[in-house]
Amino acid sequence: MSLSDLNALAPTARAEALATCCGSPAWVEGLNLLFPFENEESLLAAAEHVWYGLTETDWREAFAQHPKIGDVSALREKFASTAAWAASEQGAVAQASEATLGALAAGNEAYEHKFGYIFIVCATGKSAADMLALLQARLPHSPAEEIRVAMAEQANITRLRLQKLLAA
Repeated sequence: MSLSDLNALAPTARAEALATCCGSPAWVEGLNLLFPFENEESLLAAAEHVWYGLTETDWREAFAQHPKIGDVSALREKFASTAAWAASEQGAVAQASEATLGALAAGNEAYEHKFGYIFIVCATGKSAADMLALLQARLPHSPAEEIRVAMAEQANITRLRLQKLLAA
């Protein structure tokens, strides 16, 4: 879909398209109100501006729309609308050893227990070992520090998904 196509969509249809990029209803609504955009750069800048203006509750809503890293069952069931993108983003996990998958599962559980939301990482271009190392490095963070890191990771994911939406 081109930016012209996205600009031309009815607000309800455009909201559905935007929701495939970020699962925060507040983000979708906020960005949708700013249409139309002249170019991709202005759309991406606005998307980031809206994202960083949201509340922690809104960020957590977006996080909840992601499968856990390596959770193939969740990709198939709960996240059917974004499964293809999430699967390609997490593609390296399919090549991971059982030991790495086990460590990711344990790390995900510890992370979720500590922070109250799943581990969010922009997985594109990262191996399972890379993601595991990032998970382990982020576990010692304070909740205040980690929400900022997770929020930035979601912003990166959203940016990539917007670019994919416009390239589709």
